[in-house]
Amino acid sequence: MGLLVVLNLSSANAQILAGDVINESLSGQAGDPVRGRAIVASRQTGLCLLCHNGPFPEERFQGNLAPELSASAARLSAPQLRARLVDASRFNPNTIMPAYYSTAHLNRVAPKFAGQTILSGQEIEDVVAFLLTLNKQNQP
Repeated sequence: MGLLVVLNLSSANAQILAGDVINESLSGQAGDPVRGRAIVASRQTGLCLLCHNGPFPEERFQGNLAPELSASAARLSAPQLRARLVDASRFNPNTIMPAYYSTAHLNRVAPKFAGQTILSGQEIEDVVAFLLTLNKQNQP
């Protein structure tokens, strides 16, 4: 299995994709699952519920285009989740999921957003931490 280094120009941290994982934190810090839940549920930040559904009884409209969030968390480790959030198209070229932490190979980006990632490295870590709480197998 070879290593592929992906540089994110808007971040000082390099992402090292090894196989199907990014082992290192994108921010150098652990994620906060409470902040991660807020990002996932937000209609302005993550927009995850546009396609996914999950344990959000307060959210009336949730997506059905993508897997239920706990189903993804049940089958993927933290490094696998991180890699898919960074750029899901590396695993499925036909995905409609946006690359949340990439600025390369994007289409139709408004000029004011050019060179920016959708989420910061810490926000990615927060979402990963939240997703891991959905899977009881990941609990100590």
